[in-house]
Amino acid sequence: MDLVSRCGFCLLLFGACHKNVPQAFRKLLRQSLDAAPILWRVSMDLRSQAVRHIEGDLDLDGTESLVIQQRGISQDILNQKFNEIDLRFDKSDEIFWCYMNQKSRPSYTYSLGDEIQVVQDWVETNYGAGAARAKDPLRYFVCGSHTPGIYNLGGDLKHFAHCIRHQDLGALKKYARTCVHMQHANSTGFGAPIITMALVQGDALGGGFEHALAFDLLVAEKSARLGLPEILFNLFPGMGAYSYLRQRLSRQETERFILEGKLFTAAELYDMGVVDILAEDGKGEEAIVEYTRQNRKRFHAERAVYKARRLANPVSLDELLEITDMWAETALHLEEADVRKMERLANAQERRMERSLRAI
Repeated sequence: MDLVSRCGFCLLLFGACHKNVPQAFRKLLRQSLDAAPILWRVSMDLRSQAVRHIEGDLDLDGTESLVIQQRGISQDILNQKFNEIDLRFDKSDEIFWCYMNQKSRPSYTYSLGDEIQVVQDWVETNYGAGAARAKDPLRYFVCGSHTPGIYNLGGDLKHFAHCIRHQDLGALKKYARTCVHMQHANSTGFGAPIITMALVQGDALGGGFEHALAFDLLVAEKSARLGLPEILFNLFPGMGAYSYLRQRLSRQETERFILEGKLFTAAELYDMGVVDILAEDGKGEEAIVEYTRQNRKRFHAERAVYKARRLANPVSLDELLEITDMWAETALHLEEADVRKMERLANAQERRMERSLRAI
């Protein structure tokens, strides 16, 4: 019996027995008391049915907030229709490729996140713990981009500006929490015994760079630029940057990286130890295939090393959620001049995307 039911039951019992309660009222309460077990059982049955119905459609996170609706997961994901991503499975090399391919501003939108999560769920369902042995083995998962010159430019700045102007903390937290749930999934290989890689062949800025940092290996072509420019409008990157940079840099280096807001070349970050594999321009995919073939025999040992990294320098979902909530709260303190900078940057991103699409 839950707390509410217990309280109601106790009130009925008290009223039915206490001598100062009028006789007629005590009789009515005794009748209610007699019926209470039946009513309680009926209410519990109805509630159980409702909970079972909801649990079939929804996933809840540890904060009791709605995360995302479960979608049907097709066994043959390559035949599913997507608007924001392209997929390829090189079965001979056991590499699954997932490319962001947005036709509008290349930032993290809910529509992009929904499609990426379908892929994450597919990997977990077919290759995660407890899954039946898959017909096509999978060892490597690679996330890249088909947008010319761009990996991803980060958060949805226009959405942020709207939320800040309306002081909508709930909407900012919902967006940020959705992102870090996906970040955590990227960093843990979706619960599958695989090695994950980010392939950066263009600019990875803000949340785009945070996204790339979450994978086991960060592969970048030499012309790529990566950085965290959020400090330019007096904000900080709050969706994994600090946590995942600290796995690669010292505390002092991490904080300087965030507070200076500089853009770095892939070569500079390779020298710093942030980029793991530096490829020639246009040769990123080739470099990954060559790497996996050369290191095929040590796959299990290599995967164990990356798992050891996560154990030695853990990044928990709770940590990511706490930091991203702090990011949302900090965003509400931005002044109008900061919000206008954010909007100008978003407009510049849209113009750049239009030019890229015309050039194709």
